[in-house]
Amino acid sequence: MSIQVIHEDWGLVDYKVAWDKQESIFHEKAEKKLALRKNEIVNATINNHLIFCEHPHVYTLGKSGSLSNLLVSEEELKALQATYYAINRGGDITYHGPGQVVVYPILDLEQFFTDIHKYLRILEEAVIKTLHHFNIQAGRYEGFTGVWIDANNPAKARKICAMGVRCSRWITMHGLALNVNTDLSYFNHIVPCGIDDKQVTSMEKELNYQPDMEVVKSILKLNLVELFDIILT
Repeated sequence: MSIQVIHEDWGLVDYKVAWDKQESIFHEKAEKKLALRKNEIVNATINNHLIFCEHPHVYTLGKSGSLSNLLVSEEELKALQATYYAINRGGDITYHGPGQVVVYPILDLEQFFTDIHKYLRILEEAVIKTLHHFNIQAGRYEGFTGVWIDANNPAKARKICAMGVRCSRWITMHGLALNVNTDLSYFNHIVPCGIDDKQVTSMEKELNYQPDMEVVKSILKLNLVELFDIILT
């Protein structure tokens, strides 16, 4: 039976505002699960969420990352009109900005499957299928998360979608960032994902035109619905 998931599009939203909203949803779900296990409540509904958004220019550093991969000072960040946050997802440093589709699934994986690697592979597959719709051939690069172009050629491999998640009590947060019409120059100020010998790309760069953000989001959404076998409400 398909699982119902609440879909929201937060539009262009400040990163810290979105992070706080994620945390609030995440902790509410975690507290309900804990109370259920202690038999303090019965028949509680643990809702699932699929959130789409964009962010103003921001750099975020995951728990396993190194601050040395941020290559600019506080003053230079101000000049770039960018912010910086050390956050509680996995992975290293990445950039978010306008023209990038960010997806935050906040799911109780115990309603789906208890396999974080399978979860990551499904997120990647949804992006790969979305890119294929636009005749962009993408895939996985062994040893790295995310989605890549020319992944089978280390000299040409370039990343088009970064991923970083948090999972506690089998509840997920954070997610993926697909470069659609992103200003790629902002990646010059970091070592993206801590990988210093690979380029970053976007759908616009690969296609030589700007795809419609709403069309990209709708196709990505359909692929997530199919692969997770969910119903959006």
